[in-house]
Amino acid sequence: MNRIQLIVGLGNPGPEYEATRHNAGFWWVDQIAEVLGARLTQEAKFLGHARKARSGSSDVWLLKPATFMNRSGQSVAALANFYKIPPEAILVVHDELDLPPGTARIKKGGGNGGHNGLKDISAHLATQDYWRLRLGIGHPGDRNAVVNYVLHTPSKDEMQLIEESMDASAALLPMLIEGQMEAAMLKLHTKPKQD
Repeated sequence: MNRIQLIVGLGNPGPEYEATRHNAGFWWVDQIAEVLGARLTQEAKFLGHARKARSGSSDVWLLKPATFMNRSGQSVAALANFYKIPPEAILVVHDELDLPPGTARIKKGGGNGGHNGLKDISAHLATQDYWRLRLGIGHPGDRNAVVNYVLHTPSKDEMQLIEESMDASAALLPMLIEGQMEAAMLKLHTKPKQD
């Protein structure tokens, strides 16, 4: 059982991207940082905003790369290599087109589904064998509309669903950090039964 030592939220830097779907990973890490009382600060050597936080009896690094999405791997590799954090102790939080808003899923390894942030991280870590927390943002229905879609703000209803999925997954933070991935997956992936 490998506990998570680094949580990376993916997004694009700059105020013009702040509210866009592609920044769901940033939103999640900001939420966690607030819960843990950790203020992320710019760390030039890690090409991003980072802070070590404490959850229960464990420390975890929080990172938001300040590179653009397709260069996320530079930042992740810089911090992981510096602190000798193995890929299987890394959780990358990102927006996921293949899941509807309101859905969050945990998985380890696998392809990048066309996600440029994951593509670059896999290249820099020389493996796809790291954990992902996928936050559903839905799909525009047309491949050619994807770029425009991810760089736009979700509707109010979509945002509410995304926030619900972020809350549900953020509540599992202690499990994630302790490396209880199976238990966290079971909790997150099982729909509560309706009365």
